[in-house]
Amino acid sequence: MTTTETITQQIPAATYAVDPVHSTIRFAVEHAGVATFRGGFADYEARIEGGESPRLTGSVDVGSIEIGEEQLRGHLLSPEFFDAGRFPRLGFESSELNVDEGGSATVRGTLEIGGRSREVAASGSFSRIPAYLDGRPRVGLSLSTSIDRRDFGLDWQAELPGGGEALDWQVQIEVELELVEEEE
Repeated sequence: MTTTETITQQIPAATYAVDPVHSTIRFAVEHAGVATFRGGFADYEARIEGGESPRLTGSVDVGSIEIGEEQLRGHLLSPEFFDAGRFPRLGFESSELNVDEGGSATVRGTLEIGGRSREVAASGSFSRIPAYLDGRPRVGLSLSTSIDRRDFGLDWQAELPGGGEALDWQVQIEVELELVEEEE
């Protein structure tokens, strides 16, 4: 009998702030059962507090949703979806952030959308470099998860004339963060 020991890599003790030029927050949902619709957000914040008990926090400005068609953008910002007038920000705060020796990352925490909070888990990878061109350390966190949009009150739906539904209930969330160590 063998036992497997998971070795945890520590995120260096420091505060890391998102570099929005090299980061993205995107979502994807199956549309009409035939294609995947993708979108994202342009305005967001994220921070990692490194050390023995690392934390990831972040928020997104709902009004910064990136959709190429204005009528659809308006629908997504309306009370039928994000209700941006009442709930202008989405938020996340981790309760657990683990990175193993190979760089695999798991995050658990509370996601808030439209005034509703739910526990979610995401997985992906973590990387770091001791210094970039500017001499400052950087870390990278790539995460993916799937949520049921109904859990957050995003329950708009339309039945298709030939059967089926306009949108899947499952939404894939993909977060690619490059974060820079803040100067003291």
